[in-house]
Amino acid sequence: MENTTPNNNEYVVIKAKSNGCQVFGLTRGQDTRLHHSEKLDKGEILIVQFTEHTSAIKIRGKAVVLTKHGEVDTED
Repeated sequence: MENTTPNNNEYVVIKAKSNGCQVFGLTRGQDTRLHHSEKLDKGEILIVQFTEHTSAIKIRGKAVVLTKHGEVDTED
């Protein structure tokens, strides 16, 4: 059964390519704010989800990002 929420609670996979890769979750609403952060080391994987509270994800460092739309390398 398909989720019918506006953002479909889409998942994104982030794989760190170097130590110290930082991932930030940003809120939705009138004021965009940082609400969560994670620090990944090389080879670590983080599976994140867009929710009613998370509208954007910022990545600082070298990583590969996998979404239903394809793969993105932060070094490209």
